[in-house]
Amino acid sequence: MANSTTDGVLVLAGTPIGDTGDAPPRLAAELAAADVVAAEDTRRLLRLASSLGVTIAGRLVSYFEGNESARTPELLTALTDGARVVLVTDAGMPSVSDPGYRLVAAAVTAGVRVTSVPGPSAVLTALAVSGLPVDRFCFEGFPPRRPGERSRTFTALADEQRTMVFFESRHRLADTLTAMAAAFGADRPAAVCRELTKTHEEVRRGPLGELATWAAADGPLGEITVVVQGAPPRSATATPADAVAQVVEREAAGVRRKEAIADVARELGLPKREVYAAVVAAKDAGD
Repeated sequence: MANSTTDGVLVLAGTPIGDTGDAPPRLAAELAAADVVAAEDTRRLLRLASSLGVTIAGRLVSYFEGNESARTPELLTALTDGARVVLVTDAGMPSVSDPGYRLVAAAVTAGVRVTSVPGPSAVLTALAVSGLPVDRFCFEGFPPRRPGERSRTFTALADEQRTMVFFESRHRLADTLTAMAAAFGADRPAAVCRELTKTHEEVRRGPLGELATWAAADGPLGEITVVVQGAPPRSATATPADAVAQVVEREAAGVRRKEAIADVARELGLPKREVYAAVVAAKDAGD
């Protein structure tokens, strides 16, 4: 890791994800003392500063997805010249699915000190209230918008054993939950957290299939974080042959093959694609 070679400091400052009362105590002091404040939305930041009783005396500039690449060199120059630059995004911590990574990477490479004012995080807040296992988790950000790419992404995550956290737009929530149910299983436990810490906060918990139906019918509004329980550990003793036998048994009882494969794969902790391949191979061998 590069050592600091300049007096400049980059401060990544967390901002409230909803309730302004959650603002870190140091946030007001950093905003007041900054030489430069780089904000994802300058108007929103000014409203927050006003609610905190802070006057921003330093230079205020915008730093968002559309100008992040162009503005990073300008901010890096200020840092190497010795400025204290405070970076804030609309909610939560910079760099976490928000602008910031490019500037942090450039600052580290240039030997600029990087520190933070820890603050609220939608990822950790959603995990904490989800009721799902939190000893191991991964953050997957926003799923792809295109249906095909989204389905492939979820299929690749079907065997992930850690609890998964996603951000999603309210406009795509129902489609995303439906795709998750198809890839992870309709009965995989999950939680949809919306408007966290705000007046209309809601945490809806249940199987993915039920949550998809609810989202399609109710069209929930607001900022949304989805938490999905990881896949069960793979059985140390179950084999594809065991899976085939169970699929055949369920088909004989009237369960559709696709559903039988998904259910057996989930219960035995085997990859669905592996069970599918074994069932197809067994069928071909029997023909």
